Formats: sequence, structure tokens, C-alpha cells
Amino acid sequence: MTHASPTGLLVLHGVRLKGHAETGAVAARFGLDTHDTNEYLLDAQAHGWVTKSSFADLTGWSLTGTGRQRNESQLREELDSVGARAAVDAVHEEFLPFNARAARLFTAAQLDRPDDVHSQLADVADALRLLEGRLAAHLTRFAGYHARFAGALAQAIDHPVWITGIEVDSCHRVWFELHEDLIATLGISR
Repeated sequence: MTHASPTGLLVLHGVRLKGHAETGAVAARFGLDTHDTNEYLLDAQAHGWVTKSSFADLTGWSLTGTGRQRNESQLREELDSVGARAAVDAVHEEFLPFNARAARLFTAAQLDRPDDVHSQLADVADALRLLEGRLAAHLTRFAGYHARFAGALAQAIDHPVWITGIEVDSCHRVWFELHEDLIATLGISR
């Protein structure tokens, strides 16, 4: 049976995956209510787990060192309580060759050397669909990566920024978040 993560875990984890994000983006990451997310973020700020900062015209939340430790503890406890460590580890091992391939394709796109990058990323998307299905069968928070990646890839046909752009939910951004999600969940480093 698939496990739905508690809101407090999702809020901290959403901040981790986004890196630095406003409340609405943190809430949107897992389809949470914005008001409730803001309340969780304020509580997390009081515990010293998140901090709110601004630079240029951007204001957002980011994890503190203590918040990162807290989120890692939540993820470890959740993974063990669900009994999904072996399944997530197996998916991570299968993910690694696709990660190397995706990194090469993202670099080619950034260097304006497409060499059929779009169709090759479509193959990566197909693999992602299967990997996500296996992850989401245990933890619902893994659902949605494929839809976001495929949606960005569809946009990239007319607007190449959707492959590696930082101002949109690009293929690269989605892939980076999935990688971060996997390593955070397993408690490993890149």
C-alpha cells in the first residue's frame, strides 16, 4: 500500500527540493494548501529549521543546517516505517545511468548542440515514467515527476528554454529535484 507523507515532512522537503522558494511554490510542489504551508513554515522558522531571505527581487524560504538534519531524519524514519528502503535503493541504482545520460543531454542543449536532444530526452522520460511508478507505489510524494518532465519536454518543442531553463519548471529542474529527492530519501550524497 502506498504511503502519504505528513504535511510537515512535505513542507520541509519541498523547501529542500526547491532550494529557495516562496511559500506558494513550496505549497505547489506537493499540492498543499498555501495557508497551511505558511503556518508550517512559520513553525519551522520558530524551530530554526528554515529561514526566510531576500536577494534582488526574490524572497523565499530555505533550509538551515538544522532543518536539513530534521528533514533527513523525517525521511529516514518514513522510509524505514514504510519498509521501502530496498525498493527506493533499487530505483536509485537504475536511475544512475539515466542520470548520466540526462546530464549529457542537458549539457548538449545548453551548448546549443541539439543532436536530437528532444527525442533522446523522450526516451529518458519513458524510463522516468517506469521508475516513478515503482517509487510512488511506496511513497505518494514521488508521483508527478514524469508528468512535469513530459510537460516541459512538450513545451520545449517550441520553446527550448523548457529543457534547461531556470525560470520555468524545465526538464533539467524536474530531473534535478528527482535526483535530490532520491538521495535525500536514502540519506546519501551525490
